[in-house]
Amino acid sequence: MQLVVSFAWSAAHRLPRYMGRCYRMHGHDYRLEVVVQGVPDGRTGMVVDFHEVQDAVSPLVQRLDHSCFNDVLENPTAEAIVVWIWRAVAPELSSLVELRLWETADCHVVYRGEDVPDALVAPGAPGEHPDSSGEE
Repeated sequence: MQLVVSFAWSAAHRLPRYMGRCYRMHGHDYRLEVVVQGVPDGRTGMVVDFHEVQDAVSPLVQRLDHSCFNDVLENPTAEAIVVWIWRAVAPELSSLVELRLWETADCHVVYRGEDVPDALVAPGAPGEHPDSSGEE
């Protein structure tokens, strides 16, 4: 059985390796679904307490709300963000099986813990970000 807990926050980013409109600084209202899986406990009847998931993920969401993803990731694509989140919360949620991250109402990425190149989640640099006008 799967249990899903949703989170939402707003954040900015720019994609420095992409020469399209997302090269420029912009923001999104992100939505994250955290999916855990297991067999309901015979005594409690729960796969996991919803609050356990919230306690594991909420501090990270609070850190990200109204922040700039370029402060934590060099090239913060949706793919990089979801892997970075997985690596942050998976140690707290042994039953984690999937993350779904929406950047817009109709565009999202699904991650299930598969191997990805470490370069995908290269650390960013806090502070000022290069000119986001598209010209460097």
